[in-house]
Amino acid sequence: MAEVSVIIPTYNRANLIKRAISSVARQTFKDLEIIVIDDGSEDDTDKIVQNIADSRIRYKKIDHSGVSRARNEGIKLSRGRWIAFIDSDDEWLDTKIEKQLKYLENHPQYLACHTDEIWIKDGVRINQGKKHKKYAGNFFLPSLKMCLISPSSIIIQRDIFTEIGGFDESFKYVEDYELWLRLTSKYEVGYINEKLVIKYGGHNNQLSSKIDGIEKYRMMALEKFIKNNHSNDLLKGHVDQAFKEYIRKFHIYSLGCLKRGKIKELSKLRHKYEELESLLNNRVNIHSLGTKLSV
Repeated sequence: MAEVSVIIPTYNRANLIKRAISSVARQTFKDLEIIVIDDGSEDDTDKIVQNIADSRIRYKKIDHSGVSRARNEGIKLSRGRWIAFIDSDDEWLDTKIEKQLKYLENHPQYLACHTDEIWIKDGVRINQGKKHKKYAGNFFLPSLKMCLISPSSIIIQRDIFTEIGGFDESFKYVEDYELWLRLTSKYEVGYINEKLVIKYGGHNNQLSSKIDGIEKYRMMALEKFIKNNHSNDLLKGHVDQAFKEYIRKFHIYSLGCLKRGKIKELSKLRHKYEELESLLNNRVNIHSLGTKLSV
């Protein structure tokens, strides 16, 4: 049984998948399995993968369902103690897994660890902005603003998925942001300040390039987090912080709706905001009632 399971979801990337797989196969840490989940590709992805001579590769093709389903399918098939992901358009440096496992051995308080990245867009290396600063430890609060963990950079102990669940397959976008909210609300996450992943952007079928109004989808993730945890006393502070960020995003997106004349969408958004506000107000009232009754 492999120590690390590496999951590669892919869709119509026959021209890129070999680079991703090769970067995993070149890892200095060898005790790993490579699970490629083909999300219903219509190109030659299957031929490319099956022609790579590496016994550690397992390939499964599923009906086209999205990256969340593909990653979850990989988790189900995995057998390793640790699970890592790499998107099929990205690349790892050769020592990534070795350095992460060594870091986790030296920092046993962490059950997950991510790394810094090199960003290349349209063939040109670009710098990350200040807002993309990476963290170690408890960083739920900065994670509310945007996704701070790249799926291609993280390695996670498989037991975590048993507790918090996998990727939410109802999210077409920001599925990673939504999962990291669940992760960072309950666990501290380690960080290696070294660029061990190369992330490529700018190609035609990149999912992130198709998102219209990303804050709307982040608000959906915040809404889910608030609704699922509003009555959890252990996460009360996190829920309050999530709602503050929801309000901030609500104002930004509302202004955009007004500017573009999206009145119906704004009305729906306002209804969701009022629903969450009422939910949290009721929570306060219930807690206050409990305090009064106990006196």
